Amino acid sequence: MKKRVKLTFPQQLIKEPVIFQMAKQYNIMPNIRRARVTETVGEMILELEGEEADLEKGVRWLKEKGIEVEMAEGDIVE
Repeated sequence: MKKRVKLTFPQQLIKEPVIFQMAKQYNIMPNIRRARVTETVGEMILELEGEEADLEKGVRWLKEKGIEVEMAEGDIVE
């Protein structure tokens, strides 16, 4: 199953490897579709692939870390 999400990272998590940690912990394959990082905020559009239960757990884990997660639909062109 695939999900496309928009992540907004708070400043304190910009330099942390949270996507890697989530991918490894929940057996999710992330594909970065777009990313923008400044000194104060990070934004990323990701396509996540994995089992539905793992995707739900991974998204919940991101939210618990303080990352804003929104579902994103459609093609990302930039």
